[in-house]
Amino acid sequence: MEHEGSHRFARKKRRTRLWLIMGLCAVLSLVVILAISLGVVHSHALSSSSPSSESLKKTFIDKCEAFIQNNKSSSANNCQKIWSAFQQAFVGRDPCNVPMEAYDPLIHTVIQDPVCNRMLFWSKTKKIVHDFTEKRDCFLTLEDTLVGFIMNGLTWCGKEESNETFTTGCPGWTDCVNNTVRSFWNRASAAFADAACGDVTAMLNGSIATPFSPTSIFATIEVKRFKAAKVKSLSVVLVTKENKGTTCDDPSLQDLQKEIEPKLKYNCKAVPDAYRTPDRQDLSRKLSDRL
Repeated sequence: MEHEGSHRFARKKRRTRLWLIMGLCAVLSLVVILAISLGVVHSHALSSSSPSSESLKKTFIDKCEAFIQNNKSSSANNCQKIWSAFQQAFVGRDPCNVPMEAYDPLIHTVIQDPVCNRMLFWSKTKKIVHDFTEKRDCFLTLEDTLVGFIMNGLTWCGKEESNETFTTGCPGWTDCVNNTVRSFWNRASAAFADAACGDVTAMLNGSIATPFSPTSIFATIEVKRFKAAKVKSLSVVLVTKENKGTTCDDPSLQDLQKEIEPKLKYNCKAVPDAYRTPDRQDLSRKLSDRL
């Protein structure tokens, strides 16, 4: 009886060991399968565009095509080519090391006819200037051009050793000088000012201490490109609150006069009450009367 019992115990021990080995093999097989699956998914993710990249591209192309549809003079533009030129400026680069010249191919790809006597520049008056141009097509801001319209309100950047385009985690306007977005607007502003011709208008904020800020894009980039060979005059519209703010005699505006070429005619007119005018059409009338 003892010999038979010992045999049964040995067989039971072998069966237990066999089940343990089979269970371990099953677990190892599952781990291998999961590892292969995750590797395939990760590889596919690396080879595909990120959701943010695809979303930005769709927004870019949609805005581009919508602009061309509504502006027949821009029909010669190719939105896919513009997108490719846009990406070349920053993809794979440090988002704080994208100089404005990186956008040269983009600017040269876009076909934009000059609009003499209609170009409207602005500084610290973004809302009111676009309220004005939204209702009237007699003036054109940078944001009313094809490239300005597309990029207005968007954020983007690239990263070193990456082929993707990102819309989050990008440096802000003041985080670094040569950040992706700031350099674009500097370059686009330069191109807009280079195209200025005839009578040019600038809308400045008379409710702040320095309407002509020496650090603004208008001062550092645009004004410096107004050439008397093409531009006849610069008319400043100084938007002020009623009975408050600066006047056309402000020292910063005197600095502006010194910045432009002597052959350029200069005039300035204050437009009171603009910020308090609830009716946009009335606001447009008031501004037009003074231009």
